[in-house]
Amino acid sequence: MTKKLGRKLRLGMVGGGPGAFIGGVHRIAARFDGKFDLVAAALSSNAEKSTSYAAELGIPRSYGSYAEMAEAEAKREDGIDVVAIVTPNDTHYAIAKAFLAAGIHVMCDKPMTTTLEDAVKLADDVERSGLIFGLTHTYSGYPVVRQMRSIVESGLLGKLRMINVEYVQGWLATPLETTGANKQAEWRTDPKRSGPAGCLGDIATHAYHLAYFVSGLDAEFLSCDLSTFVEGRRLDDNVQAMIRYEGGAKASLWSSQIAIGNENNLNLRLYGEKGSLEWNQENPNYARYTPLGEATQILSRGGGQLNAAAARLPAGHPEGYFEAFAQLYDDLAEQITARLEEREPSVTAKLLPTCQDGVKGLRFIEAALASSSKQSAWTPLK
Repeated sequence: MTKKLGRKLRLGMVGGGPGAFIGGVHRIAARFDGKFDLVAAALSSNAEKSTSYAAELGIPRSYGSYAEMAEAEAKREDGIDVVAIVTPNDTHYAIAKAFLAAGIHVMCDKPMTTTLEDAVKLADDVERSGLIFGLTHTYSGYPVVRQMRSIVESGLLGKLRMINVEYVQGWLATPLETTGANKQAEWRTDPKRSGPAGCLGDIATHAYHLAYFVSGLDAEFLSCDLSTFVEGRRLDDNVQAMIRYEGGAKASLWSSQIAIGNENNLNLRLYGEKGSLEWNQENPNYARYTPLGEATQILSRGGGQLNAAAARLPAGHPEGYFEAFAQLYDDLAEQITARLEEREPSVTAKLLPTCQDGVKGLRFIEAALASSSKQSAWTPLK
């Protein structure tokens, strides 16, 4: 008989203090399905701010640093099961390493690290520890995206020929980082905190992950042109790449944060020998499926073989960003609970992006940087 855990999972958080965007998203997503209690945090590098904000949020245990938190929680009988890392990119590696060493599962914001070397080392640490490591590539949590993946796996599109993926925004069309009014713009354009990639690491990695998550294909080579259009900016704000996949499929990828008029415009199109699929993140509950020689069909989260994506709400009730993020936390909860209950997790829960996805993301970033520095020379990713 399978034993039951009989409690919520205990969650800790590092980062996500006052003014942080993604920390609030993680907290909402973790609460969504009622499977986590946020019981410990080091919300800021400033101990006083961390304590004050933790009290405001009703988090019972607050720490002045992630190192103190990892050590203390590992010693408690009621210590955290998993930690969410929601800090700027440059700190992910050290924080994840500390909690893995303390025997605590990890949910990390992307990109996993700022260098491929650190990503590979962290993946080795995860493998040695045997712990669960999740990476928040949010868009893989959308029900229709997962259904598109299933359609591709079923062979309905036939052999894939072309992929087109775009992730374009316009919020950094001016030097917002110099105004002192936007904390997000400041750290995302700072190479010391964001790493060597700007738009490339921030959102192009999402586009790259989405393409291979749905297609199931691994990239072999890319040719990339990185641009910095805003004068004085220290990192790229526009990415244009061509990608060659195993088996002969090709892709075009455009990612930009200076595309005025675009908000969060993520599009994915896949073209195979027998049909095509198209999805847009700003209208995420539907996809277009066109079989060869037939009329285009609109797929939703409703019933029917092609519309069978899992969802929290009845068809016609929109689900969006928070629900997709919550799906990743639901996957994480299922994996950890299954481990504690000594059973196999559900098949769906295994769709949670892992440290290996993090390594692929850093391979993409480093290959793109190398290619762009050599006048867009074709560069291997393996």
